[in-house]
Amino acid sequence: MKRKMSSFLAVLVITAAISACQEFNELIPLGANSKKKSNTLVKEIATGSPIKGANGINFGPDGNLYIGAVNSQEIIVMNSQNGKILNRLGPNEGVTTPDDLAFGPDGSLYWTDIFTGFVKRRNPAGVVTEQFVAPGVNPITFSEDGRLFVGLCFLGDGLYELDPDFNDPPRPIIVAAEENFFFPLAFFNAFDFGPDGKLYGPQFAGGKVIRVNVGGPGTPPSTKPFEDGTAEIVSEGFTVPVAAKFDSKGVLHVLDQSGEVFKVNTQTGEKTLLVKIQPDLDNLAFDSKGSLFISNAGYGSIVEILPSGQPRTVSGAGMIGPMGLAVLPGANNQDALFVADLFRLRQFNGLTGKEEMDYKGDLLGDPDNNLTTPFTLSADGENLIVSSWFSNLVQVWNPQTDKVLQAFEIPSIPIDAIRFKDDIAVSALFAGGVVRASDQSPIFPGGTLLAPSGLATDGETLWAADFATGTIWQLGPDNIPVALATGFKGPEGLAWDKEGGLLVVESEASRLSRVDLATGVVTTVADGLKLSAAPINLENLVTPTYWFDGVAVGQSGDIYVSGGGKNVIYRISKY
Repeated sequence: MKRKMSSFLAVLVITAAISACQEFNELIPLGANSKKKSNTLVKEIATGSPIKGANGINFGPDGNLYIGAVNSQEIIVMNSQNGKILNRLGPNEGVTTPDDLAFGPDGSLYWTDIFTGFVKRRNPAGVVTEQFVAPGVNPITFSEDGRLFVGLCFLGDGLYELDPDFNDPPRPIIVAAEENFFFPLAFFNAFDFGPDGKLYGPQFAGGKVIRVNVGGPGTPPSTKPFEDGTAEIVSEGFTVPVAAKFDSKGVLHVLDQSGEVFKVNTQTGEKTLLVKIQPDLDNLAFDSKGSLFISNAGYGSIVEILPSGQPRTVSGAGMIGPMGLAVLPGANNQDALFVADLFRLRQFNGLTGKEEMDYKGDLLGDPDNNLTTPFTLSADGENLIVSSWFSNLVQVWNPQTDKVLQAFEIPSIPIDAIRFKDDIAVSALFAGGVVRASDQSPIFPGGTLLAPSGLATDGETLWAADFATGTIWQLGPDNIPVALATGFKGPEGLAWDKEGGLLVVESEASRLSRVDLATGVVTTVADGLKLSAAPINLENLVTPTYWFDGVAVGQSGDIYVSGGGKNVIYRISKY
């Protein structure tokens, strides 16, 4: 997990300088004036979930279900009976990356913004206040007597009590010590108070359910909670436990990301399987009638578990954020289209748009054996090259065997990666250029690109996009980088079209452009695309590209683009 924290801190440093250079986006493309290309047909061939990843959930005083969605920077208000979305609270309401949420005794909505480190409160009058805790602030709950507690998970580890009015500073209960880095609780995730007044929750990275004596004012913070008696193990043998909540009868329910839902006897630790549903579960909540509702982070769904034990779909599952794309030959000469979808890598039929396979990405990471959380993809023979800035990893992965063939840690933060000659070229944010995966040596000299993003190659020439300046750089046989074209708006995915052109996804202009490599003429292939918007109020906390919009070319010349804004995949064909 040390790799994850170093990545996050490096992003803070490099992105702070980028906003000052955005004026370069106004430069005119080199070569002839930009032209519109009109002989294309744009079709949405695949559509994702209505929710771009459902995280923390809770029922409000109004009886509606409130859903935190980190990916789309919003809290969704939903009618839990019919799945209708009634409202979306976003950055304009102070919501940035809401991971978990709870309601206070006065009806105020509280939530944790995991990337910013703030806990926020929206009172019944709509006034938002906030208090900083630490990056990674994640689970949140109230005790029966109105005390507020939050934990750190993924970007940190620990447990704190907060003043519900945010007047007093956070009281640390369990904190990291130098000798055990920031991992004392193995990521204490979505938790709840039990009838005994102790706090129960899962160890996401430990496979256990634990309980904590939260103490009170004046209690010294613990750095070794399982040695000094602050925490104790309740139940073991889970795969990846992610949430634990009590029902109205005092029965503890535990979600496992495997898709299993358990009832746990808190006295004996015995667990009983209640139901097994789609994996990637995230959180749970009980409504006023005692019905159990479950959110799914990897598929964006909300389901209710009926008294019969059968799941009822409230809001459907699907892609949550399509990003990098790659095409491999499929059956019957059709394109096998692979899509990076944050927690999943999905395979679609390029002709029909039907999803044919999906593979789970490993959030915590066993990089030599498990597929990472995929952000970008590129074809590499019968394999795929997968990169993840969240995990600092580049992998060579085989979809037929679901095996990692090679893994490279890229501490300079990988944005995209492709096979180039005898190595893998990686656009590395913190390196300010393009490096070789094998030894981190520069291909493009450091400092050439302010915010490296997409890569493409024809085997001999390498192209790299600079998201911040809007420049496409070219590296030819002489190994001297030159600016091919400038003036692009947030260029991300690149692809060589095999017809003498370079395709460029302009995420901030909602269009796909093409550069004629012989003349430098830039044409618009398609515009009005619903691409991933730049993150709001997160400029210094995530990579500039954030959710990456990719492009890939099929065997017939059809072009595929990920439309993260609308949660769709576009196919662009000539006619």
